[in-house]
Amino acid sequence: GATFRLENSGLAKEFLKLYEDEVTEYTIEVKGEKLSEWLAEIARNAPKIAAYWGDLPPEKQFYHFSDFSGGALLMVSHQDPNEETRMLQKRCAAVFELAYKRFLDLQEKERQEKELLEEKKRLEIALIELKDTQSQLIQQEKLASLGQLTAGIAHEIKNPLNFVNNFSEVSIEMMEEALEEMEKREDRDETLIREILEDIRSNIKKVHEHGSRANGIVTSMLQHSRGGSGKKEPTDLNALIKEYVNLSFHGMRAGKNPINVDIILDLDPDIKEVSLIKEDFTRVIINLCNNAFDAMRTVSTLHAASLRVRTKKQGDKITIEVEDNGPGIPDEIKDKILQPFFTTKKGTEGTGLGLSITHDIVKAHGGELKVETKVDEGNPDSFGKGKGTTFSIELPI
Repeated sequence: GATFRLENSGLAKEFLKLYEDEVTEYTIEVKGEKLSEWLAEIARNAPKIAAYWGDLPPEKQFYHFSDFSGGALLMVSHQDPNEETRMLQKRCAAVFELAYKRFLDLQEKERQEKELLEEKKRLEIALIELKDTQSQLIQQEKLASLGQLTAGIAHEIKNPLNFVNNFSEVSIEMMEEALEEMEKREDRDETLIREILEDIRSNIKKVHEHGSRANGIVTSMLQHSRGGSGKKEPTDLNALIKEYVNLSFHGMRAGKNPINVDIILDLDPDIKEVSLIKEDFTRVIINLCNNAFDAMRTVSTLHAASLRVRTKKQGDKITIEVEDNGPGIPDEIKDKILQPFFTTKKGTEGTGLGLSITHDIVKAHGGELKVETKVDEGNPDSFGKGKGTTFSIELPI
Protein backbone atom coordinates (compact mmCIF):
# COMPACT_ATOMS: atom_id res chain seq x y z
CA GLY A 1 0.00 0.00 0.00
CA ALA A 2 1.07 3.60 -0.53
CA THR A 3 -0.10 7.04 0.59
CA PHE A 4 -0.32 10.02 -1.80
CA ARG A 5 -0.61 13.61 -0.68
CA LEU A 6 -3.27 15.50 -2.62
CA GLU A 7 -1.26 18.72 -2.86
CA ASN A 8 1.46 16.85 -4.83
CA SER A 9 -0.84 15.27 -7.44
CA GLY A 10 -3.66 16.72 -9.50
CA LEU A 11 -4.69 13.23 -10.60
CA ALA A 12 -5.10 12.06 -6.98
CA LYS A 13 -7.46 15.03 -6.46
CA GLU A 14 -9.44 13.94 -9.52
CA PHE A 15 -9.66 10.37 -8.20
CA LEU A 16 -10.97 11.62 -4.85
CA LYS A 17 -13.57 13.92 -6.48
CA LEU A 18 -14.95 11.09 -8.60
CA TYR A 19 -15.03 8.74 -5.58
CA GLU A 20 -17.07 11.31 -3.63
CA ASP A 21 -19.57 11.73 -6.51
CA GLU A 22 -22.66 9.53 -6.75
CA VAL A 23 -21.25 7.68 -9.79
CA THR A 24 -19.89 4.25 -8.74
CA GLU A 25 -18.32 3.09 -12.06
CA TYR A 26 -15.93 5.40 -13.92
CA THR A 27 -12.86 5.26 -16.23
CA ILE A 28 -10.12 7.87 -16.59
CA GLU A 29 -7.68 7.95 -19.55
CA VAL A 30 -4.34 9.44 -18.48
CA LYS A 31 -1.51 10.44 -20.84
CA GLY A 32 1.05 13.13 -21.54
CA GLU A 33 2.29 15.41 -18.79
CA LYS A 34 -0.46 14.30 -16.37
CA LEU A 35 0.66 10.70 -16.72
CA SER A 36 4.36 11.59 -16.30
CA GLU A 37 3.56 13.52 -13.12
CA TRP A 38 1.50 10.63 -11.76
CA LEU A 39 4.13 8.00 -12.60
CA ALA A 40 6.79 10.09 -10.87
CA GLU A 41 4.53 10.26 -7.81
CA ILE A 42 4.15 6.48 -7.89
CA ALA A 43 7.90 6.01 -8.22
CA ARG A 44 8.41 8.10 -5.09
CA ASN A 45 5.68 6.48 -3.01
CA ALA A 46 5.38 2.93 -4.40
CA PRO A 47 8.61 1.90 -6.19
CA LYS A 48 7.48 -1.75 -6.36
CA ILE A 49 4.55 -0.73 -8.59
CA ALA A 50 6.76 1.49 -10.78
CA ALA A 51 9.06 -1.49 -11.35
CA TYR A 52 6.33 -3.13 -13.46
CA TRP A 53 7.00 -0.84 -16.46
CA GLY A 54 10.78 -0.47 -15.87
CA ASP A 55 12.63 2.17 -17.87
CA LEU A 56 9.91 2.43 -20.55
CA PRO A 57 6.82 4.06 -19.02
CA PRO A 58 3.56 3.63 -20.97
CA GLU A 59 2.29 6.40 -23.27
CA LYS A 60 -1.19 6.19 -21.78
CA GLN A 61 -3.11 4.29 -19.13
CA PHE A 62 -6.77 3.64 -18.38
CA TYR A 63 -7.85 3.74 -14.72
CA HIS A 64 -11.18 2.01 -14.16
CA PHE A 65 -12.82 2.32 -10.71
CA SER A 66 -15.62 0.30 -9.09
CA ASP A 67 -16.70 1.86 -5.78
CA PHE A 68 -17.87 -0.04 -2.72
CA SER A 69 -18.83 1.23 0.76
CA GLY A 70 -15.31 0.98 2.17
CA GLY A 71 -13.35 2.32 -0.82
CA ALA A 72 -12.85 1.59 -4.53
CA LEU A 73 -11.43 -1.28 -6.56
CA LEU A 74 -8.98 0.04 -9.26
CA MET A 75 -7.94 -1.70 -12.46
CA VAL A 76 -5.08 -0.20 -14.57
CA SER A 77 -4.83 -1.18 -18.24
CA HIS A 78 -3.21 0.05 -21.48
CA GLN A 79 -6.55 0.03 -23.29
CA ASP A 80 -10.10 0.96 -22.45
CA PRO A 81 -11.66 -2.06 -20.67
CA ASN A 82 -14.56 -3.71 -22.49
CA GLU A 83 -17.99 -4.35 -21.00
CA GLU A 84 -17.19 -7.92 -19.93
CA THR A 85 -14.09 -6.75 -18.06
CA ARG A 86 -16.06 -3.95 -16.40
CA MET A 87 -18.74 -6.42 -15.23
CA LEU A 88 -16.10 -8.76 -13.85
CA GLN A 89 -14.58 -5.89 -11.86
CA LYS A 90 -18.02 -4.85 -10.67
CA ARG A 91 -18.63 -8.38 -9.32
CA CYS A 92 -15.22 -8.28 -7.62
CA ALA A 93 -16.19 -4.97 -6.01
CA ALA A 94 -19.40 -6.59 -4.71
CA VAL A 95 -17.27 -9.32 -3.08
CA PHE A 96 -15.08 -6.62 -1.52
CA GLU A 97 -18.29 -4.96 -0.29
CA LEU A 98 -19.29 -8.14 1.59
CA ALA A 99 -15.77 -8.66 2.89
CA TYR A 100 -15.56 -5.06 4.07
CA LYS A 101 -18.91 -5.29 5.86
CA ARG A 102 -17.76 -8.52 7.49
CA PHE A 103 -14.56 -6.75 8.53
CA LEU A 104 -16.60 -3.91 10.07
CA ASP A 105 -18.83 -6.43 11.86
CA LEU A 106 -15.79 -8.20 13.31
CA GLN A 107 -14.27 -4.88 14.29
CA GLU A 108 -17.51 -3.88 16.03
CA LYS A 109 -17.71 -7.27 17.74
CA GLU A 110 -14.14 -6.89 18.99
CA ARG A 111 -15.00 -3.42 20.28
CA GLN A 112 -18.11 -4.74 22.02
CA GLU A 113 -16.18 -7.66 23.51
CA LYS A 114 -13.54 -5.26 24.78
CA GLU A 115 -16.24 -3.06 26.29
CA LEU A 116 -17.94 -6.11 27.82
CA LEU A 117 -14.64 -7.28 29.29
CA GLU A 118 -14.00 -3.84 30.75
CA GLU A 119 -17.58 -3.69 32.05
CA LYS A 120 -17.19 -7.17 33.55
CA LYS A 121 -14.04 -6.05 35.35
CA ARG A 122 -15.84 -2.93 36.61
CA LEU A 123 -18.77 -5.04 37.80
CA GLU A 124 -16.46 -7.52 39.52
CA ILE A 125 -14.76 -4.67 41.37
CA ALA A 126 -18.17 -3.14 42.19
CA LEU A 127 -19.40 -6.55 43.43
CA ILE A 128 -16.38 -6.93 45.72
CA GLU A 129 -16.95 -3.42 47.06
CA LEU A 130 -20.68 -4.14 47.45
CA LYS A 131 -19.98 -7.34 49.39
CA ASP A 132 -17.55 -5.45 51.64
CA THR A 133 -20.13 -2.72 52.20
CA GLN A 134 -22.86 -5.29 52.79
CA SER A 135 -20.82 -7.15 55.40
CA GLN A 136 -19.99 -3.83 57.11
CA LEU A 137 -23.66 -2.80 57.12
CA ILE A 138 -24.75 -6.19 58.47
CA GLN A 139 -22.13 -5.95 61.20
CA GLN A 140 -23.29 -2.40 62.02
CA GLU A 141 -26.88 -3.63 62.19
CA LYS A 142 -25.79 -6.46 64.48
CA LEU A 143 -24.03 -4.00 66.76
CA ALA A 144 -27.00 -1.63 66.63
CA SER A 145 -29.40 -4.36 67.78
CA LEU A 146 -26.84 -5.43 70.40
CA GLY A 147 -26.70 -1.81 71.60
CA GLN A 148 -30.47 -1.83 72.03
CA LEU A 149 -30.12 -5.00 74.14
CA THR A 150 -27.28 -3.72 76.32
CA ALA A 151 -29.51 -2.44 79.11
CA GLY A 152 -31.59 -5.62 79.03
CA ILE A 153 -28.44 -7.74 79.17
CA ALA A 154 -27.12 -5.69 82.11
CA HIS A 155 -30.47 -6.13 83.88
CA GLU A 156 -30.50 -9.88 83.29
CA ILE A 157 -26.86 -10.38 84.32
CA LYS A 158 -27.40 -8.36 87.50
CA ASN A 159 -29.94 -10.87 88.83
CA PRO A 160 -27.73 -13.99 88.74
CA LEU A 161 -24.73 -11.98 89.95
CA ASN A 162 -26.75 -10.79 92.95
CA PHE A 163 -27.63 -14.42 93.71
CA VAL A 164 -23.97 -15.44 93.34
CA ASN A 165 -22.85 -12.66 95.70
CA ASN A 166 -25.57 -13.34 98.29
CA PHE A 167 -25.10 -17.12 98.37
CA SER A 168 -21.32 -16.66 98.50
CA GLU A 169 -21.57 -14.30 101.50
CA VAL A 170 -23.98 -16.62 103.34
CA SER A 171 -21.76 -19.62 102.58
CA ILE A 172 -18.68 -17.85 103.95
CA GLU A 173 -20.55 -17.14 107.22
CA MET A 174 -21.70 -20.75 107.41
CA MET A 175 -18.15 -22.01 106.80
CA GLU A 176 -16.95 -19.86 109.71
CA GLU A 177 -19.72 -21.30 111.88
CA ALA A 178 -18.79 -24.87 110.89
CA LEU A 179 -15.08 -24.26 111.56
CA GLU A 180 -15.88 -22.82 115.01
CA GLU A 181 -18.00 -25.87 115.81
CA MET A 182 -15.27 -28.24 114.65
CA GLU A 183 -12.71 -26.58 116.97
CA LYS A 184 -14.75 -27.77 119.95
CA ARG A 185 -13.16 -31.05 120.95
CA GLU A 186 -15.48 -32.71 123.46
CA ASP A 187 -18.91 -31.15 123.01
CA ARG A 188 -19.04 -30.29 119.27
CA ASP A 189 -22.32 -31.02 117.51
CA GLU A 190 -21.63 -33.35 114.56
CA THR A 191 -25.24 -33.10 113.42
CA LEU A 192 -25.04 -29.27 113.26
CA ILE A 193 -21.79 -29.44 111.25
CA ARG A 194 -23.37 -31.89 108.80
CA GLU A 195 -26.44 -29.62 108.43
CA ILE A 196 -24.21 -26.59 107.79
CA LEU A 197 -22.20 -28.48 105.16
CA GLU A 198 -25.40 -29.64 103.46
CA ASP A 199 -26.59 -26.01 103.33
CA ILE A 200 -23.21 -24.88 101.94
CA ARG A 201 -23.40 -27.58 99.24
CA SER A 202 -26.90 -26.39 98.32
CA ASN A 203 -25.66 -22.78 98.17
CA ILE A 204 -22.71 -23.70 95.94
CA LYS A 205 -25.10 -25.48 93.56
CA LYS A 206 -27.15 -22.27 93.36
CA VAL A 207 -23.98 -20.22 92.84
CA HIS A 208 -23.06 -22.54 89.95
CA GLU A 209 -26.59 -22.37 88.54
CA HIS A 210 -26.75 -18.58 88.54
CA GLY A 211 -23.12 -18.25 87.40
CA SER A 212 -23.97 -20.47 84.43
CA ARG A 213 -27.00 -18.28 83.72
CA ALA A 214 -24.78 -15.16 83.63
CA ASN A 215 -22.24 -16.98 81.47
CA GLY A 216 -24.99 -18.05 79.06
CA ILE A 217 -26.20 -14.45 78.67
CA VAL A 218 -22.66 -13.23 77.90
CA THR A 219 -22.11 -16.11 75.46
CA SER A 220 -25.37 -15.29 73.66
CA MET A 221 -24.35 -11.64 73.49
CA LEU A 222 -20.98 -12.53 71.93
CA GLN A 223 -22.60 -14.93 69.46
CA HIS A 224 -25.05 -12.22 68.45
CA SER A 225 -22.35 -9.59 67.86
CA ARG A 226 -19.64 -11.77 66.31
CA GLY A 227 -21.57 -14.66 64.84
CA GLY A 228 -21.09 -18.27 65.86
CA SER A 229 -20.40 -21.32 63.76
CA GLY A 230 -22.95 -20.29 61.11
CA LYS A 231 -24.29 -23.87 61.17
CA LYS A 232 -27.71 -25.10 62.16
CA GLU A 233 -27.85 -26.88 65.48
CA PRO A 234 -30.70 -28.27 67.63
CA THR A 235 -32.07 -25.32 69.63
CA ASP A 236 -34.76 -25.04 72.29
CA LEU A 237 -36.95 -22.59 70.34
CA ASN A 238 -39.28 -21.70 73.22
CA ALA A 239 -36.34 -21.02 75.55
CA LEU A 240 -34.64 -18.86 72.91
CA ILE A 241 -37.81 -16.82 72.36
CA LYS A 242 -38.40 -16.41 76.10
CA GLU A 243 -34.80 -15.27 76.60
CA TYR A 244 -34.64 -12.71 73.81
CA VAL A 245 -38.16 -11.29 74.23
CA ASN A 246 -37.19 -10.69 77.85
CA LEU A 247 -33.85 -9.07 76.89
CA SER A 248 -35.54 -6.87 74.27
CA PHE A 249 -38.18 -5.76 76.79
CA HIS A 250 -35.64 -4.80 79.46
CA GLY A 251 -33.47 -3.11 76.84
CA MET A 252 -36.47 -0.99 75.77
CA ARG A 253 -37.39 -0.20 79.38
CA ALA A 254 -33.88 1.07 80.12
CA GLY A 255 -33.52 3.00 76.82
CA LYS A 256 -35.04 6.21 75.48
CA ASN A 257 -38.82 6.74 75.77
CA PRO A 258 -39.67 3.56 77.74
CA ILE A 259 -43.30 2.43 77.77
CA ASN A 260 -45.27 -0.08 79.81
CA VAL A 261 -45.92 -3.24 77.81
CA ASP A 262 -47.71 -6.40 78.87
CA ILE A 263 -45.64 -9.32 77.58
CA ILE A 264 -47.76 -12.41 76.89
CA LEU A 265 -45.91 -15.61 75.99
CA ASP A 266 -48.05 -18.38 74.52
CA LEU A 267 -45.49 -21.10 73.81
CA ASP A 268 -46.55 -24.55 72.62
CA PRO A 269 -44.99 -27.15 74.97
CA ASP A 270 -45.03 -29.72 72.15
CA ILE A 271 -42.24 -27.79 70.44
CA LYS A 272 -38.92 -29.20 71.51
CA GLU A 273 -35.62 -28.61 69.73
CA VAL A 274 -35.58 -27.00 66.27
CA SER A 275 -32.63 -26.90 63.86
CA LEU A 276 -31.56 -23.21 63.81
CA ILE A 277 -28.55 -21.00 63.27
CA LYS A 278 -28.95 -19.69 66.79
CA GLU A 279 -26.95 -16.46 66.54
CA ASP A 280 -28.94 -15.46 63.44
CA PHE A 281 -32.37 -16.40 64.71
CA THR A 282 -31.92 -14.39 67.91
CA ARG A 283 -31.78 -11.31 65.67
CA VAL A 284 -35.16 -12.22 64.17
CA ILE A 285 -36.77 -12.15 67.64
CA ILE A 286 -34.93 -8.95 68.64
CA ASN A 287 -35.88 -7.08 65.45
CA LEU A 288 -39.55 -8.06 65.59
CA CYS A 289 -39.83 -7.14 69.28
CA ASN A 290 -38.02 -3.82 68.86
CA ASN A 291 -40.26 -2.90 65.90
CA ALA A 292 -43.34 -3.75 67.95
CA PHE A 293 -42.16 -1.60 70.89
CA ASP A 294 -41.45 1.32 68.52
CA ALA A 295 -44.91 0.98 66.95
CA MET A 296 -46.73 0.82 70.29
CA ARG A 297 -45.06 3.99 71.58
CA THR A 298 -47.36 6.04 69.35
CA VAL A 299 -50.55 4.62 70.89
CA SER A 300 -49.52 3.71 74.45
CA THR A 301 -51.35 6.76 75.76
CA LEU A 302 -54.64 5.53 74.21
CA HIS A 303 -54.65 1.98 75.52
CA ALA A 304 -52.42 -0.51 77.28
CA ALA A 305 -49.63 -1.72 75.02
CA SER A 306 -49.42 -5.50 74.71
CA LEU A 307 -47.05 -7.82 72.94
CA ARG A 308 -48.03 -11.43 72.41
CA VAL A 309 -45.49 -13.97 71.19
CA ARG A 310 -46.98 -17.31 70.23
CA THR A 311 -45.46 -20.57 69.01
CA LYS A 312 -47.48 -23.43 67.62
CA LYS A 313 -46.65 -26.80 66.09
CA GLN A 314 -48.85 -27.69 63.11
CA GLY A 315 -48.00 -30.92 61.29
CA ASP A 316 -44.51 -30.58 59.82
CA LYS A 317 -44.38 -26.83 60.44
CA ILE A 318 -43.82 -24.49 63.35
CA THR A 319 -45.47 -21.08 63.44
CA ILE A 320 -44.07 -18.14 65.41
CA GLU A 321 -46.29 -15.07 65.75
CA VAL A 322 -45.24 -11.68 67.14
CA GLU A 323 -48.42 -9.65 67.61
CA ASP A 324 -48.71 -6.07 68.83
CA ASN A 325 -51.69 -3.80 69.34
CA GLY A 326 -49.97 -0.75 67.86
CA PRO A 327 -51.29 1.54 65.11
CA GLY A 328 -50.82 -0.97 62.28
CA ILE A 329 -48.92 -0.47 59.02
CA PRO A 330 -50.51 1.81 56.37
CA ASP A 331 -51.17 0.17 52.98
CA GLU A 332 -48.87 2.61 51.16
CA ILE A 333 -45.80 1.29 53.00
CA LYS A 334 -46.83 -2.30 53.75
CA ASP A 335 -45.20 -3.64 50.55
CA LYS A 336 -42.00 -1.71 51.24
CA ILE A 337 -41.20 -2.71 54.81
CA LEU A 338 -39.10 -5.76 53.83
CA GLN A 339 -37.01 -3.76 51.33
CA PRO A 340 -33.42 -3.01 52.36
CA PHE A 341 -32.89 0.53 53.73
CA PHE A 342 -36.61 1.33 53.90
CA THR A 343 -37.38 2.90 57.27
CA THR A 344 -39.97 5.20 58.79
CA LYS A 345 -37.53 6.28 61.48
CA LYS A 346 -35.86 9.66 61.31
CA GLY A 347 -32.19 10.56 61.06
CA THR A 348 -29.86 7.97 62.56
CA GLU A 349 -32.57 6.16 64.54
CA GLY A 350 -32.77 3.28 62.07
CA THR A 351 -30.73 1.72 59.25
CA GLY A 352 -33.71 0.26 57.41
CA LEU A 353 -31.96 -3.13 57.44
CA GLY A 354 -33.72 -4.79 60.40
CA LEU A 355 -36.75 -6.30 58.66
CA SER A 356 -34.95 -7.06 55.39
CA ILE A 357 -32.27 -9.02 57.27
CA THR A 358 -34.98 -10.69 59.36
CA HIS A 359 -36.66 -11.76 56.11
CA ASP A 360 -33.36 -13.07 54.70
CA ILE A 361 -32.63 -15.07 57.87
CA VAL A 362 -36.09 -16.66 57.83
CA LYS A 363 -35.68 -17.58 54.13
CA ALA A 364 -32.22 -19.03 54.85
CA HIS A 365 -33.93 -21.35 57.36
CA GLY A 366 -36.37 -22.49 54.65
CA GLY A 367 -39.17 -20.47 56.24
CA GLU A 368 -41.55 -17.72 55.24
CA LEU A 369 -42.26 -14.33 56.84
CA LYS A 370 -45.77 -12.88 56.51
CA VAL A 371 -47.31 -9.63 57.74
CA GLU A 372 -50.94 -9.06 58.68
CA THR A 373 -51.98 -5.61 59.81
CA LYS A 374 -54.90 -3.29 60.31
CA VAL A 375 -54.44 0.40 60.84
CA ASP A 376 -55.60 1.63 64.26
CA GLU A 377 -58.38 4.18 63.97
CA GLY A 378 -57.71 5.58 67.43
CA ASN A 379 -60.13 3.42 69.42
CA PRO A 380 -58.85 1.36 72.37
CA ASP A 381 -58.79 -2.27 71.38
CA SER A 382 -57.38 -5.61 72.42
CA PHE A 383 -55.98 -8.73 70.83
CA GLY A 384 -58.12 -10.65 68.42
CA LYS A 385 -60.17 -7.69 67.21
CA GLY A 386 -58.05 -6.71 64.22
CA LYS A 387 -55.98 -3.72 65.34
CA GLY A 388 -52.19 -3.76 65.25
CA THR A 389 -49.68 -5.91 63.39
CA THR A 390 -48.82 -9.60 63.41
CA PHE A 391 -45.58 -10.94 61.94
CA SER A 392 -45.87 -14.68 61.28
CA ILE A 393 -42.93 -16.99 60.68
CA GLU A 394 -43.46 -20.47 59.31
CA LEU A 395 -40.52 -22.86 59.73
CA PRO A 396 -40.21 -26.43 58.49
CA ILE A 397 -39.42 -29.01 61.15
